[in-house]
Amino acid sequence: MTNRVFKKIYQQIKKYDTIVIARHVGPDPDAVGSSIALKEIILNTFPNKKVYVVGCPVSKFRYMGVIDKFTEDMYQKSLLIVTDTPDKKRVDGVDTDLFSYKVKIDHHPFIEKFADIEWIDENASSASQMIMELTFSTPLKMTKSAAEKLYIGLVADTNRFLFYYTTPKTFALVSRLLKETNIDCPALYEKLYTRPYKEIKFEGYITDHFTVTENGFAYVKVTDEILEAYGVDAATSGNMVNEFNYIDEIIAWAIFTVDKNNENIRGSIRSRGPIINEVASHHGGGGHIYASGVRLKTFDEVDALIRDLDEACKEYKKGME
Repeated sequence: MTNRVFKKIYQQIKKYDTIVIARHVGPDPDAVGSSIALKEIILNTFPNKKVYVVGCPVSKFRYMGVIDKFTEDMYQKSLLIVTDTPDKKRVDGVDTDLFSYKVKIDHHPFIEKFADIEWIDENASSASQMIMELTFSTPLKMTKSAAEKLYIGLVADTNRFLFYYTTPKTFALVSRLLKETNIDCPALYEKLYTRPYKEIKFEGYITDHFTVTENGFAYVKVTDEILEAYGVDAATSGNMVNEFNYIDEIIAWAIFTVDKNNENIRGSIRSRGPIINEVASHHGGGGHIYASGVRLKTFDEVDALIRDLDEACKEYKKGME
């Protein structure tokens, strides 16, 4: 089945002269890395094609490559490839319905079908892993620059190979990537993990202001005033959620941040036990069983989600007794 999907995706890439690659709003390194790397791989294989990566640029990921400015003429007789995005409403910067043909490459649990070809692998560690597999399984040609971006995306989504969806296939693909491209891993870690001092100070604020329930759920609400005081943005706040794993008293945690630009409250949720994506889905969000997100309109909605997440922690602890 998978080999047929690879062949179908490659055939569409070969067929279309204009290809647009998109990813989800509020992108993380995997979304950015998988999309920009795929562009470089396609151009390395088919130099005469027009290939664009679109979406709102994020300054902290500027080192990964340039995001192209989308124009309406890109809809004309074009192939759309969406990476790392399970549902149509989260695709950043384009109307998916206006393209001639659409391909989805995603590792999240299925939410809805919006593409002609949907390659979904919930067992994959990242969209970056899936782009590695697609490239190594077809005549597409890897580049060293693309390999660097895919490695960064995979490392970020697995938190340096710590998460449960890091599998033997993950290590096999990374091993081949390293053998064939000889990328400088330590230098890539420096790019991924070097942060300005203001972010370290902001991390201290979050640590000091977590509310921890008796059931082991921790949460913090971050207002626009707090973001301004520390000189950080909503994306930085949301990504900070990955810094709080392996705390003895906490089994699930969330950061709720006012995102003034998108006029919502961005919730980033993590767990090391309770299943959280089912809870998030009841509030319009979703994701992986231990890593999910949600976008809400009011703090009343946030409080309702907090109650449900705390209940999930309570049930989990009861089941462990």
